[in-house]
Amino acid sequence: MFSRTLRAAPLRSRLVSRAGASRAISASPIARGVQEITRPAIETPLSLWNFTEEENMLRETVKRFAEEVVGPRARDMDEKEMMDPEVIQGLFDNGLMGIETPADLSGSECSFTSAIIAVEELARVDPSVAVLCDVHNTLVNTVLRLYGSKEIQEKWLPDLATSKVGSFCLTEPNAGSDAFALQTTAKLDKSGDFYVLNGSKCWISNSGEAETFLVFANVDPSKGYKGITCFALSKDMGVEIAKKEKKLGIRSSSTCVLSFDDVKVPKENIVGEIGKGYKIAIEILNEGRIGIAAQMIGLAQGAFDHAVGYAYQRKQFGKLVGDFQKMGHDFAEAAIKIEAARLLTYNAARLKEEGRPFTQQAAMAKYYASVIAQEVSGAAIEWTGGVGFTRDLPLEKLWRDSKIGAIYEGTNNIQLETIAKLI
Repeated sequence: MFSRTLRAAPLRSRLVSRAGASRAISASPIARGVQEITRPAIETPLSLWNFTEEENMLRETVKRFAEEVVGPRARDMDEKEMMDPEVIQGLFDNGLMGIETPADLSGSECSFTSAIIAVEELARVDPSVAVLCDVHNTLVNTVLRLYGSKEIQEKWLPDLATSKVGSFCLTEPNAGSDAFALQTTAKLDKSGDFYVLNGSKCWISNSGEAETFLVFANVDPSKGYKGITCFALSKDMGVEIAKKEKKLGIRSSSTCVLSFDDVKVPKENIVGEIGKGYKIAIEILNEGRIGIAAQMIGLAQGAFDHAVGYAYQRKQFGKLVGDFQKMGHDFAEAAIKIEAARLLTYNAARLKEEGRPFTQQAAMAKYYASVIAQEVSGAAIEWTGGVGFTRDLPLEKLWRDSKIGAIYEGTNNIQLETIAKLI
């Protein structure tokens, strides 16, 4: 297993000291040549391929963890439809479950882009592990960090960064794309000390492994969506897994139906304000869509790398398959699409970090990344021929995994609606 000693200090302090340089950019050197001669050097914005030293080192850390720990287990986890506890422990040990969480709350205190990079690198090897990390960081941790009181943060965030998986519980049987049609209720007890939750949730990621749940329920159905409130629950409060879904892809990522039957939740567990849960959900899903885009570009890159590598090992008609002109053109077109999706994703991430509007850009990134993930992973199977159709290569798994990108955290039609409204 990847060395657990890396968890001895927060990821942030392991990677780089910020003393005197809060954003030390690691940029590729500019080649000296005609451009420098024909115009004087000027100050220009940095490209989207510039990252802090911290972000670059995190990428290397996650890449190594994914290859050494996740990779050897990915096929077995997919077959068993269960996440290996050693993989989950490795995510905690390497500081990847509290990437943006402040260091004084046991987190790594890195940038949002760092979280996106982590998801991308994990998805190259196994998108199931990537989505566990993504939901935990960009949804659960972020809701508590941005909307939770100081007491809420101190109570929940340290464990989420070090030992307990989190789950985001919004979707219901009759509240999918129309998320605010949810019917789970939270009624204030006569004592005024706690709420009683009743209802069910479906398609809930991480729910099989989670010990912490953020549950959206309506405290006053007469107010419609303005009664929706977010609650923090621990599993031992009475959260029940009614059914685990058997899925086409991302099989080792648990997706379950949850039941809440007279679950008592202290009023102190309200995250944010009463009746403002709808606002939390809208804002946080915009951020989460960037994470799903990262998952999809990582998946596409992983499929591309496997297939191209194979094409330059196999010979037909006396030459390497990859040397045929048509194959080269196919590789080039796929590389363009992956790069375009990656830049859309990085751009949305940086806009979010800068506090600028990013809703449209997040929707564009998620939509396009999910489309090209399906295209590239499907093409990769064809590039490798019969062996790509077998389980000897991970391509059929990546293709199966790719389909979910167009469905969760807002279907592609919903993304198009969002983009169109903001044009």
